[in-house]
Amino acid sequence: MVCSAAPLLLLATTLPLLGSPVAQASQPGQSQAGGESGSGQLLDQENGAGESALVSVYVHLDFSDKTWPHEVSRTLTLPATSAFSSPRPLLTGLRLTTECNVSHEENFYCACLSGYQWNTSICLHYPPCQSPHNHQPCGCLVFSHPEPGYCQLLPPGSPVTCLPAVPGTLSLNSQLQMPGDTLSLTLLLSQEATDLSWFLRHPGSPSPILLQPGTQVSVTSSHGQAALSVSNMSHHWAGEYMSCFEAQGFKWSLHEVVRVPLKATDVAQLPDQLSISCATSPGFQLSCCIPSTNLAHTATWSPGEGSKASSFNESGSQCFVLAVQRCPMTDTMYTCDLQSPGLAPLRIPISITIIQDGDITCPEDTSVLTWNVTKAGHMAQAPCPESKRGIVRRFCAADGVWGPVHSSCTDARLLALFIRAKLLQAGQGSPAEEVPQILAQLPGQAAEASSPSDLLTLLSTMKYLAKVVAKARIQLDHSALKNLLIATDKVLDVDTRSLWTLAQAQKPWAGSTLLLAVETLACSLCPQDHPFTFSLPNVLLQSQLFGPTFPANYSISFPTRPPLQAQIPGHSLAPLVHNGTEISITSLVLRKLDHLLPSNYGQGLGDSLYATPGLVFVISIMAGDQAFSQGEVIMDFGNTDGSPHCVFWDHSLFQGMGGWSKEGCQAQAASASPTARCLCQHLTAFSVLMSPHTVPEEPALALLTQVGLGASILALLVCLGVYRLVWRVVVRNKVSYFRHAALLNMVLCLLAADTCFLGAPFLPPGPQSPLCLAATFLCHFLYLATFFWMLAQALVLAHQLLFVFHQLPKHRVLPMMVLLGYLCPLVLASVTLGLYLPQGQYLREGECWLDGKGGALFTFVGPVLAIVGVNGLVLAMAMLKLLRPSLSEGPPAEKRQALLGVIKALLILTPIFGLTWVLGLATLLEEVSTVPHYIFTILNTFQGVFILLFGCLMDKKVQEALRKRFCRAQAPNSTISLSTNEGYILEHSKGGSDTAR
Repeated sequence: MVCSAAPLLLLATTLPLLGSPVAQASQPGQSQAGGESGSGQLLDQENGAGESALVSVYVHLDFSDKTWPHEVSRTLTLPATSAFSSPRPLLTGLRLTTECNVSHEENFYCACLSGYQWNTSICLHYPPCQSPHNHQPCGCLVFSHPEPGYCQLLPPGSPVTCLPAVPGTLSLNSQLQMPGDTLSLTLLLSQEATDLSWFLRHPGSPSPILLQPGTQVSVTSSHGQAALSVSNMSHHWAGEYMSCFEAQGFKWSLHEVVRVPLKATDVAQLPDQLSISCATSPGFQLSCCIPSTNLAHTATWSPGEGSKASSFNESGSQCFVLAVQRCPMTDTMYTCDLQSPGLAPLRIPISITIIQDGDITCPEDTSVLTWNVTKAGHMAQAPCPESKRGIVRRFCAADGVWGPVHSSCTDARLLALFIRAKLLQAGQGSPAEEVPQILAQLPGQAAEASSPSDLLTLLSTMKYLAKVVAKARIQLDHSALKNLLIATDKVLDVDTRSLWTLAQAQKPWAGSTLLLAVETLACSLCPQDHPFTFSLPNVLLQSQLFGPTFPANYSISFPTRPPLQAQIPGHSLAPLVHNGTEISITSLVLRKLDHLLPSNYGQGLGDSLYATPGLVFVISIMAGDQAFSQGEVIMDFGNTDGSPHCVFWDHSLFQGMGGWSKEGCQAQAASASPTARCLCQHLTAFSVLMSPHTVPEEPALALLTQVGLGASILALLVCLGVYRLVWRVVVRNKVSYFRHAALLNMVLCLLAADTCFLGAPFLPPGPQSPLCLAATFLCHFLYLATFFWMLAQALVLAHQLLFVFHQLPKHRVLPMMVLLGYLCPLVLASVTLGLYLPQGQYLREGECWLDGKGGALFTFVGPVLAIVGVNGLVLAMAMLKLLRPSLSEGPPAEKRQALLGVIKALLILTPIFGLTWVLGLATLLEEVSTVPHYIFTILNTFQGVFILLFGCLMDKKVQEALRKRFCRAQAPNSTISLSTNEGYILEHSKGGSDTAR
């Protein structure tokens, strides 16, 4: 049959060969004309002064009295002076080809007139007319839908009764496709064919639907063969498949019917479970509804005793109902068995729970919907309001209290648009025709959205339309774009509390879906509709078209509060102009959308609390049908409070949910006023994040950091030199050995860490830099190792104080100290790298150090503060132990001297390091002035100096050893080890110390 709209009457016209044929036809009185043109076959090469051809122009003529006027029944020759704009007449004659009559049963009886004939594929597909006068084979055919076929011109020289053989065969892998299967149709051609198209006619639908490549449809073609493949079959793909093509001067149509059984998820049962009290409700009603398909279904209910079964049809579905008139005494499982000839039955279970005496129940509630008495622990269900599809659920908790109402009710018209858009992306339909039609209905649907399901379905519909437009590269006219913007404005104006919050609870990325759909569709305006400006309370759009010549700089401004201005320098646009390509620049402002996007922050932003300006700015460039995302853009967001972060919405972050990213964007200081000015090296959706809690960026802090690190490195080198000179003297007993071994490792770790940290600013920052990642990991590991060696020193002290006469063997203690000092920080640093790097929260933006906003820095600060706390407990225990000595527990004098050295060092270093990182936490968590930042920087960067003074030079053995080496003064041995208990108690009871003196 015909692949396009067919008429009741086909007129053949003779036109000169002057391009595409154009025809208009009308009849006076009650007749109407309309249709579309098609191609015919060349009859003669000469007609008057020029060539002419016989082509088919399909004109639909209706006559109320079912009689043809005499003027139409004969060949009509038009004069050469016809009122056409062409210098030669375009239309020279009309001739009837097909005559159709409509019966009382709404069937069409169509017959070919002289010189015309049905093609073979139509003859084989439609039944002939049952008429005793119809002796000609395939002379009259019966059509049962309102698109009857039409006769075609016979090949030159062919007898009227001679029909050419069908030049192809259509085969498929199976006429019965199970859900999820892949359908394969193959067309084998014996003649050269043109204008090959594939169509699908749904059951009960008068018009076939064009099939094109999509997410489920693939079409291939080669010499003498064509194939259609449809993946993931469902009832939406059941029906009559047609392959239409032209060959031998005829239009051919081959058909195959495909059946697809339903699956359980296609059946809507209400309810799917029910708890009921037979005392209050002696009867109840169950139903299961199925979508209309090309399969006939019947339903059998079990058990069916004491029940009455019925069925009814509503728009697009068939429902089977069981009215149970006698309530069962015990819990019962009802089943709805859906049967179709030749298929296994589809069994749908419905569980019925009977409420017994003593059961905990939720009471009847008729506040909004009617909720019957329901057993605790069960889900109550209620039907959606009229014109809605879905179900309303409410859970009865174990204590007999009703839970919140959860509704999946969706407007039936909106759901139909959603399915239509989804099938359009899959490959059903013509995108150029259907996308504007769907967009035209979105504003009304957006205004009527009354549930989270409505809102999510609307957003999904827009998402599918955007994908279709992007793939098919469709250009929208201004009316279609207006409909999109109006719908977007209404969606952004939806009550945030009632709909958006509930919708985001189900799909947190709903706002990101809206942004992606709108920015994709907004840049698809056709060139002839430029320039285009549109303004609504929540949506402002400006689109301009530039030819080969364009201004030096492109500037745009929007009347927002504060005003938004943007500029694209000319050097960014220059590379896009080549071979006379036209460039369209679309700028779009979406108010309120920034508050609807998920609070996802990419690398360098962490998860702090940010304020936004109340809008998202989208700018895009199209050169021809190609979108360009690279280009420099300068934006001024107006006056802002706090520290601005220029960001764009990256749809690829957080597993496709989207998030704010600073990559390629930086804030610039505006000379005239304190405004948020951003410079980005790409084009997408932009905004600005305002962070009220920021670390002050002062050059003095950076200088102080460098000076402090330099002084620490120098002090640590001096400490190593001192140990080189006095090592053998100061490690004569095991306690001294353990103490100075720990201190030496602290010096080595801190020296390497400070050197790495001092050189890190000279490395390229960012997670893409292996050197930056390595420097951050080493700094983290080495700084942690410094503190873990301090912990090892404290633990040795604690052991000697608690177990005075227990000897510590070097071969056991030293390996344990090495494991504690190096293995523990290595594990912590490795876990931090593996945990936070994939999330983009490992590196601080623009620096080679741990991110303080994403949690990575706390894996350093936390262990440090814990170690400081443990050291504090050890010191407290040491003070109590040494201030109250026992005669039996007193250690030897030399050992006591070593323990006192450990205590003195820890007594000073522990408070200093503890205060350092308490201040570090304060600067991270609170909004503070610059004073704590300066104190923290001094204490943190001068750690090497503190270790040299209080850990090394304060030790009396070190002092005596240095004095002996440089002054050549031979002091008595008793002076080196002299430090009696009474002297120490007297010294500390007076509050003095060697450091204080």
